[in-house]
Amino acid sequence: MVGAGLRLASLAFSLVLALGLAVLAVGVSAIRSPGPSTADTLVVLPRGSGLNTIAAVLHRERVVAHPQMFALYVRLTGDADALRAGEYRFPAGITAAEVASQLVDGRTHKRRLTVPEGFTTERVLSLVAEAPALAGEVPRTIAQGALLPETYQYEWGDTRAGLLARMQAAQSQLLASLWAARAPGLPLQTVEQAVILASIVERETGVASERARVAGVFHNRLRRGMRLQSDATVEYGLKLRGRPDGVALTRDDLEADHPYNTYRINGLPPGPIANPGRAALEAVLHPADTNELYFVADGNGGHAFAATIDEHNRNVVRYRATRVVPEARPLSDAGPQRLD
Repeated sequence: MVGAGLRLASLAFSLVLALGLAVLAVGVSAIRSPGPSTADTLVVLPRGSGLNTIAAVLHRERVVAHPQMFALYVRLTGDADALRAGEYRFPAGITAAEVASQLVDGRTHKRRLTVPEGFTTERVLSLVAEAPALAGEVPRTIAQGALLPETYQYEWGDTRAGLLARMQAAQSQLLASLWAARAPGLPLQTVEQAVILASIVERETGVASERARVAGVFHNRLRRGMRLQSDATVEYGLKLRGRPDGVALTRDDLEADHPYNTYRINGLPPGPIANPGRAALEAVLHPADTNELYFVADGNGGHAFAATIDEHNRNVVRYRATRVVPEARPLSDAGPQRLD
């Protein structure tokens, strides 16, 4: 009887072991098989979420098919307390094992916000305010020209104030490097003046190959004590007075009395008119070696440059011939014009 009992116990143990191995095999297969998602899926796992909550969210979003199996797998691997909160992008068909690995490694979804060159601080603040997945309010005390335009990565839950602080720090770091390596003999006394002039260059031309040349024109005018006569600064000063965007400048506008009217003031205006990018800052600190003092739009998206007023006036006449309204004053020209 004893022997029969042992045999029965052994048989029962074997059956249990076989059943356990079968269940384990099924579980391993389920964990390592493609999941139910048929498209990339964004999932937010809030801070403080426990393993069971995470498994339930992943199941609800159709990332994992078996939440209990997923939770058991994570516990058996010893990673129950290692899963990281955040926003994740899971590719279609990702396995539960790959999901767990991504959560342990904290490979969260990286969002991007591109700040175009030449945007005013007000426009940048609007971009940040509208950017999805950021937290908190937008600070309103950031100075004009204090942000570096480029593409910034951020994650769900990052703060708007923190992202703007990164933009400010990026500009400060870049300026320190560029100012230290600037060309000798520039008519600029401070890094703040470099930012002001770079913002004008940024707004005067959108053609990358022209930036250093436009900067060279402005440097030449500063050296000679000539007024910059930049339409972009006039437009900015009028905007500060409530002038809406898109209104064409008139001759009366060039006589307006405000500190950004570089047709009336000497030297640089009191502050930047936009946020200049790296290329504009580099152009101002390493301008083209030129004797040119004037430029005017050429009708093809670029500018015609001139060293003398007579040459400039001929460029103006050619430009006006391309205009639908010939008598309209061309924008983005530096320097006085004779129209007689």
